[in-house]
Amino acid sequence: MSGRRDFLTQQAPENYVAGLGRGATGFTTRSDLGPAREGPSEDQIKEALAKRAAQLGNDPPTAYGAGKKKAEEEEVEDQFRDAENEEGLFATGNYDRDDDEADRIYQAVDERQDKRRRATREAREQEQRDQYERDNPKIQQQFADLKRALGAVSDEDWASIPEVGDLTGKNRRSKQNARQRFYAVPDSVLAGARDSTQLGTEVQDDAVMTEANGGDQADGTMTNFADIGAARDRVLAVRLDQAAQGTESVAGTSTSIDPRGYLTSLSMSERKAGEVPVGDIKRARQLLESVIKTNPRHGPGWIAAARLEEFAGKIVAARNVMRRGCEMCSKSEDVWLESIRLHDNQNAKIIAAKAIENNYRSVRLWVEAMKLESVPAAKKRVLRKALDHIPQSVAIWKEAVNLEEDPADARLLLAKATEIIPLSVELWLALARLEDPDNAQKVLNKARQAVPGSYEIWIAAARLQEQVGKSDMVFRVMERGIKSLGKASAMLKREEWITQAEICEEDSAPITCQAIIKETLGWSLDEDDDRKQIWLDDAKASTNRGRYETARAIYAYALRVFYNRKSLWLAAADLERTHGTKDALWALLEKAVASCPSSEVLWMQLAREKWSAGSIDDARRVLGLAFQQNPGNENIWLEAVRLEADNGETDKARNLLETARSEANTDRVWIKSITFERQLGNTAVALDLVQDALTKFPTAAKLHMQKGQLYEAQSLLPQARTAYATGTRACPTSTPLWLLSSRLEERMGVVVKARSILDRARLALPKSPELWTESIRLELRAKNSTAAQAKLAQALQACPTSGLIWAERIWHLEPRTQRKPRILEAIQKADNDPILFVTAARIFWGERKLEKADAWFTKAAVLEPDLGDTWGWWWKFLLAHGTEEKRAEVLAECIAVDPRHGEVWQAVRKGEGGWKMSVEEVLGETARRLE
Repeated sequence: MSGRRDFLTQQAPENYVAGLGRGATGFTTRSDLGPAREGPSEDQIKEALAKRAAQLGNDPPTAYGAGKKKAEEEEVEDQFRDAENEEGLFATGNYDRDDDEADRIYQAVDERQDKRRRATREAREQEQRDQYERDNPKIQQQFADLKRALGAVSDEDWASIPEVGDLTGKNRRSKQNARQRFYAVPDSVLAGARDSTQLGTEVQDDAVMTEANGGDQADGTMTNFADIGAARDRVLAVRLDQAAQGTESVAGTSTSIDPRGYLTSLSMSERKAGEVPVGDIKRARQLLESVIKTNPRHGPGWIAAARLEEFAGKIVAARNVMRRGCEMCSKSEDVWLESIRLHDNQNAKIIAAKAIENNYRSVRLWVEAMKLESVPAAKKRVLRKALDHIPQSVAIWKEAVNLEEDPADARLLLAKATEIIPLSVELWLALARLEDPDNAQKVLNKARQAVPGSYEIWIAAARLQEQVGKSDMVFRVMERGIKSLGKASAMLKREEWITQAEICEEDSAPITCQAIIKETLGWSLDEDDDRKQIWLDDAKASTNRGRYETARAIYAYALRVFYNRKSLWLAAADLERTHGTKDALWALLEKAVASCPSSEVLWMQLAREKWSAGSIDDARRVLGLAFQQNPGNENIWLEAVRLEADNGETDKARNLLETARSEANTDRVWIKSITFERQLGNTAVALDLVQDALTKFPTAAKLHMQKGQLYEAQSLLPQARTAYATGTRACPTSTPLWLLSSRLEERMGVVVKARSILDRARLALPKSPELWTESIRLELRAKNSTAAQAKLAQALQACPTSGLIWAERIWHLEPRTQRKPRILEAIQKADNDPILFVTAARIFWGERKLEKADAWFTKAAVLEPDLGDTWGWWWKFLLAHGTEEKRAEVLAECIAVDPRHGEVWQAVRKGEGGWKMSVEEVLGETARRLE
């Protein structure tokens, strides 16, 4: 095969130039017969160069401007493609007012869109974060059980653990050599060894005699374990309080500081002049002298130097310093005022006169000069001179008015003041307060003309109408005032108007308060906003601040807008029930049932209020109307049954239940019917009812529990076992049913089967703290502490934030000395658990720290008021250590809350005769049973 390539015999392409890739171009020579052919164009050369650079992996060469131009074209193209880039077509345009308005409109739209979806988005993000933390726990949490097990490791085991390090020959030899180094002993060690064998006595600075053979030694040879224990208790108490308040102290990070406590500690750390070392005062004097010499016109430096001398007890030196300071800083108010303070009254007057000569327009100096005078006439004379120099000072006019004893003279002064300073709202309002109602109205009209953007004047005008008894005019004045302020662009924020309404309520102007709320509560809120929730939050905030009339006005306005919202009516009713009158509550609830006739909760509340007031017939009438509006509603039927049963009308209650079973055929109605017959002692009738009910509702766990309890009451334990077994198969997720079945087996003496039932229950409900706690208690009752410890470890792994399990561990599986550290750990793990708060209170109670115990009981009751066992423990504590007033207060709070839950509380309430007991009786019985 020939070595020549075929392309060598072919014709060259058009415009081909040999060596073009190397930068060569066409040329001609003298030997050529004719001119050289025309070379490639400039664009072709640029394209070829760019192609060659791409093959070599380099940037395009810019010798011909190819790369630069292309970059500019791409930049321009990207410039016009970006909608946010204003350097393109509109780069030369001016940014005028219309552009600014358009930007603000778009920004408002974006904010509104973001605001509408913010709550949902934040809730979704929080849920995702919680799920991520559950799926990806920290290493510390994963090894918490292993770290807890390290508490059983002895000191010998710790000491036998080898040190981790590099044990190669070179490093081992260097470490051994380092340990064999010798250092010179300091003289302090020798002196301490010399003095340790000497005996002697000396008087310390605090005048306490210490002897070498008595008291605790400084060298640590004797240890005071009582002091160490007390210090440990104080530290644990502080950490418990911090954990209860949600604050943690971490080394190296900032912690929350109580401002009042911090200031108190600062004040306690202050020392008297005699206790300050002389060297410190000398150093401070030198520093301040340097400041004064460097900048003699700096007034604060002179003041600091004078106060240092005053602190050192050299008042004459302080006065001399201030004399020099007044000479150097004659225009400084603070320097003159400090000099006046340091001198007695007579000299202070002279200094004040000199100060006013240099600063005749200083309001503070004129007021201070007035205060130096003791005779009222002299005070007035000083203020008149001040007004001659500073007629525009509101403060001096107010001082002059306050000195006048005659109201007529005060009115004359205020009239003159308002003429000179027409923009001062304070002076107008003061003048209006001194006038009679007719003249006051004229004064306020003038004030509105002088200061059209003042909301205080409009509020004062509304309160004036309220004082003269014109309630309708109050709302008209406020309506006009809001329109006027809106035109003047002087409207306050909605929250600030609520504050003004609360101020009016505090000043005994409730109608003005209502008018303010009516006209301003909806300000700046659109229909897209969650107005109902915003107004509910405003009303609750006012209630918490003790401004009930403001909260009532907010509810009234909200109910006019959302008249068919049950939550608003319930919140308003709760306010009237707690802080209102009975008639106002009845009237509100009657309006509520008229607006929301399908809400059985409102009907039942109205019936209960009538019933509690003793109007049984009115309560029956209300329930009759409720039946008409809500036929077949089980809650209303059961409320009617309760009404008749509590009033001794047994037959009427039984007939109502029979009718309810036919019309509102629900499992709850059957359960109440069985409970009613059981309370009356009709066990056979109750068994028949429960059998009929189970044929209709086989998956109702309470029916199975009632059947087993009825058999247990008759001592038919095998039948009860069968009933519970059937119930656990039909309702495997019912924790009380599993507990009843296990306790029945334990009662029958079959502990092994009781343990087996609890194991099967935990398979169905692995995260149930009640089942884990019952398993631990079963082992403890069986005197099997080892198994109880094992169950506890498993329980804390399954439910690490359960206060019930932690409380069981603290009281039954921890020694007494370890209870405080364990309760601290528990509160940090399970934040805001009322059972743990009660446990902490009981620990303090056992240590006779009664105030702390009462505080923790209060925290638990506030955190979960529906937990009856908390009230029972608190009541037991108060019976032993409380006063009559405290017991009466706690009893009233418990009756108002009417708890429904709690292990012992429910056992008392649902036990024999519990349905007849009042809240006070249930509280006493619960406290008696708690141990």
